[in-house]
Amino acid sequence: MSGTQDVVIAAGVESMSRVPMGTPTSLALNAGLGGPWTERIRRRYGVDGFSQFTGAQLIAEKYGFSREQLDWYALKSHQRAAAATNAGAFRAEIVPLEVNGESHVVDEGIRFDATAESIGSVKLLRDGGVLSAANASQICDGSAGVLVANEHGLKAHGLTPLARIHNLTVTAGDPIVMLEEPIPATRRALKRAGLSIDQIDLYEVNEAFAPIPLAWLQAVDADPDRLNVNGGGIALGHPLGASGAKLTATLVHALRARGKRYGLQTMCEGGGIANVTIIEAI
Repeated sequence: MSGTQDVVIAAGVESMSRVPMGTPTSLALNAGLGGPWTERIRRRYGVDGFSQFTGAQLIAEKYGFSREQLDWYALKSHQRAAAATNAGAFRAEIVPLEVNGESHVVDEGIRFDATAESIGSVKLLRDGGVLSAANASQICDGSAGVLVANEHGLKAHGLTPLARIHNLTVTAGDPIVMLEEPIPATRRALKRAGLSIDQIDLYEVNEAFAPIPLAWLQAVDADPDRLNVNGGGIALGHPLGASGAKLTATLVHALRARGKRYGLQTMCEGGGIANVTIIEAI
């Protein structure tokens, strides 16, 4: 992140093919520095470690989601992403790149020919579980950027705003279930903003695993037709440090394309943390 008092440029770049998830932990262990969890915190929660995969499975069990429900949601993510791509919905937010002499303008993770059968045939991550690589976010490389400015910065640099930040909320909860925190974070953000969920026109809830947005929908009684309308991380990918900026860009453009006002973006994070941003399209 860089900038001045008036303008801040926030960018995220993640190359998961070169720096796999868990690499910092592995490097620390190999260097004899120990893992990210102290013995004290492991004793406190009675576990050997903390896992997002375990958290996602626990959420699926808590809310009673079957594998068929998770696979159905994953299929919808691909179908929505494919429809949005074919309709040109991402043209305003994707910067074309030249790759091997060709202009790269389409996310590679989208399965345009996805079916319930193809998604359902993917091996489960563990016996007796409901999670598979097909109903979880894709490992991918990606980058995204947003520019944040105050009113003085807009005037000083001659900028035309696309949206304004209405509320920022960060909360932390159970580090074992971990990925359920967007639910209380959303409730707190709505209360702070003086809005109800019905007043939010579109939601971007990161699809780290299919149970996360499904549990969020159920818990906050949200409209499924407003959720991830252009597909989510299951189809488009979840490049960790770049996902927040990417979701924000998609939400801003989706609101403007539909002539809507309020959008809410939330994502779960390691350690039981979640953030919520409510924006207002201009």
